Amino acid sequence: MTSPLDVHTDGPVQIWTISLPEVGNAITGKDVIAAFEDKVDAVNADNTVGAVILTGAGKIFSAGGNVKEMADRQGMFGLDAIDQRRAYIDGIQRIPRALGRLEVPLIAAVNGAAIGAGCDLAMMCDIRIASERASFAESFVQLGLIPGDGGTWFLPRAIGYARAAELTFTGERIDAATALEWGLVSRVVAHDELLSEARTLADKIAVNPPRALRMAKRLLQESITGSLESTLSMAAAMQPLAHHDAEHQQRIAKWRTS
Repeated sequence: MTSPLDVHTDGPVQIWTISLPEVGNAITGKDVIAAFEDKVDAVNADNTVGAVILTGAGKIFSAGGNVKEMADRQGMFGLDAIDQRRAYIDGIQRIPRALGRLEVPLIAAVNGAAIGAGCDLAMMCDIRIASERASFAESFVQLGLIPGDGGTWFLPRAIGYARAAELTFTGERIDAATALEWGLVSRVVAHDELLSEARTLADKIAVNPPRALRMAKRLLQESITGSLESTLSMAAAMQPLAHHDAEHQQRIAKWRTS
């Protein structure tokens, strides 16, 4: 059986492709949710992986939820309100929790529309590179819904409260150029060059010692929710580990002889 999240490994870089183009790369299905968890756990256990690229198959990055299932009241959408609450916790909300514990840098290569939970998925990544064909919409309110997957946590941290409020309250779509202007993505590239540009960036990241990369990412995560004191305390605990890492010793020795 083909996985809904295809993984290609090339040296220290993995490329994860959401392979559900027939449903707009929707991420609400049980299989794709479990796949994200499995891939995260596998990478965390493998110190040879230095960076991950996330993209979508076909023309869409991710349409988020399966709107047809909503309209037909299928699956979780046919449950009563109490059971639906549990279904969100045990379903789509497992993705932000999984990506939140991914230890290596995660680059979103946004190849097309990122809508609703698909937009939020891109916000869960550390870095976002967009194709010129990409677009973004926090479109929940247009269907009478709210971001149920953590979007109201991720989006303001990516672009600030006011911009996040505008996208969330209007549900309107913005193009790649606007996303770049607002700081939602770090760069926009020609569509045919998207993966190669993402790979170039991933290679620049993955060339660095893997343990240092993972600790640096953890410190950045701490800076979002923690205090200066907690971040300094964590850095003080981590830095001796870095000093005693074999790769640090090798690179220092190489620096001394260069």
